[in-house]
Amino acid sequence: MVVDADICGLKVGDEHPVRIMGVLNLSQESFYRSSVVNMDSILEKAHSMVDSGATILDIGARSTWLLAKPVISREEEMQRLVPALDILKDNVDVLISVDTMFADIAEKALELGADMINDVSGFKADDRMLDVLAEHGCPAVAMATGKIPGDPISMNAIMDSLASIIMQAHDKGMDTSKLILDPAIGKWVPEKIPIYDFETIDQFERLKVFHRPLLAAISRKSCIDAVLHRPPEERLYGTLAATAIVVHKGAHIIRTHDVHQTMDVVEVAAAMRSRQPVVKENGFEVSVVNIVHPEDAVRTMNEMGVTGTGSRIMKKKSVSRVLRISNITTTEALIIKQEILARGGDAALERNAVSHETESTDILIMGTILQLEKLAKKLECQARNLPVVSRMILDTLQLDDNVEYRYLREL
Repeated sequence: MVVDADICGLKVGDEHPVRIMGVLNLSQESFYRSSVVNMDSILEKAHSMVDSGATILDIGARSTWLLAKPVISREEEMQRLVPALDILKDNVDVLISVDTMFADIAEKALELGADMINDVSGFKADDRMLDVLAEHGCPAVAMATGKIPGDPISMNAIMDSLASIIMQAHDKGMDTSKLILDPAIGKWVPEKIPIYDFETIDQFERLKVFHRPLLAAISRKSCIDAVLHRPPEERLYGTLAATAIVVHKGAHIIRTHDVHQTMDVVEVAAAMRSRQPVVKENGFEVSVVNIVHPEDAVRTMNEMGVTGTGSRIMKKKSVSRVLRISNITTTEALIIKQEILARGGDAALERNAVSHETESTDILIMGTILQLEKLAKKLECQARNLPVVSRMILDTLQLDDNVEYRYLREL
């Protein structure tokens, strides 16, 4: 399925340009103090962003930074937002998003002309938020959240959180086609070390299984600091590098403090990302589904109505891997080929391997994760070095899904 959403008249999705959401920051407590806009210059700043290519402006009056001091009241948040909305209403030709976690503030903002809400708590901070959104029928950004904003640790936890948010919104009567999903890049909780943001950015395409617009908010965040060791004011180029990656991997909206600098990066990265193959004819549709993790296959199957038991049984059949085993004897290679073929996979080795039994050779084995695991189990009780190879196959598959192994390195 191709993502094709209508966000208050703005087309967002796979076949449309990547949209830029410019940040209008009214919070003096922000981690990036240079981005704070005062009321006297907010219209000028807004026009500058629109002229540079922003099609959405996101206004926030409360810092969600972990170390923000002081934590302001709802009254203070409202006092900052209302004048800003009054100034922007009818004076900028873009969508206005309000960054808030509270239903009363969201309701007031929508009454004052805001088009959408950006809730970093994933509708968890205020039980009434979904009621307000459903009543107004407006779009909303929902950030991955378990109990507090951004607390899911690891991409699997982020996927689980977003799936739960979609279900919760549906149960509350919201039109979930108007949901925009945010995977919560940033150090939202102390235990979220940078490698988890690296994983999210690197595996951003996994979010495509939700078939909804995807927003990436990377701008000058701590994961950039973890690599460059620089303050927010000096993280622009690092941010642009990360932005190019998520756009290439499927982001539809980029939330940024730096609209002008981001536009070129987004346009180039978007031009270089491939389209999803889809063929439609006579009411039928055939499309390629790129499942890169078994748990995402479970989500896709559950969405289709496959039973929980059935999806769990089939999940390891949905993802394939190609492994290269090096420096084994030709006899061992031929045994491995025979065993993987018996399990429905395949293997490739050099043409004259059979006639060189004493010499080492390499073999390429191809199969689903389930087939490779069954191969390893069969090899563990074989002769020669095949029990060692068995253990190495399983260890390699485990490392393939180990976030620390994949992203933890000296920076």
